[in-house]
Amino acid sequence: MRRPLPADMFDELCPSSLNPIRFGDKWAALVIRCLEDGPRRFSELRVPLSRVTPKVLTQSLRSLERDGLVKRTVYAEAAPHVEYELTPLGRSMLEPMAVACAWVEQHWDELLDARETYDDARLHQAG
Repeated sequence: MRRPLPADMFDELCPSSLNPIRFGDKWAALVIRCLEDGPRRFSELRVPLSRVTPKVLTQSLRSLERDGLVKRTVYAEAAPHVEYELTPLGRSMLEPMAVACAWVEQHWDELLDARETYDDARLHQAG
């Protein structure tokens, strides 16, 4: 039995939420992180990715599969199910993603300040 994914894996203070470097779509990097320790069912991915609608998660998984980063396996057993896992190409993304997350952690305050300054300026322009 594999260890469940924690529901708070990507809380509000997760560096990946501020990461300006995108790996695929908005959610792709988080999906890749969820698959880091092995195959997962869709329902397992939904736990830490609760902010993502099922439709958008499906789109992200399909995009990752199309790019060759994720493999989708259908098990036609008595209780059919589908699992997603990283391909070797997908696994090769783990190191650059770790570097990007480390960069975000190092520049967290600067990123938050820049976003706040930008949002304030936009608000004043609109008003």
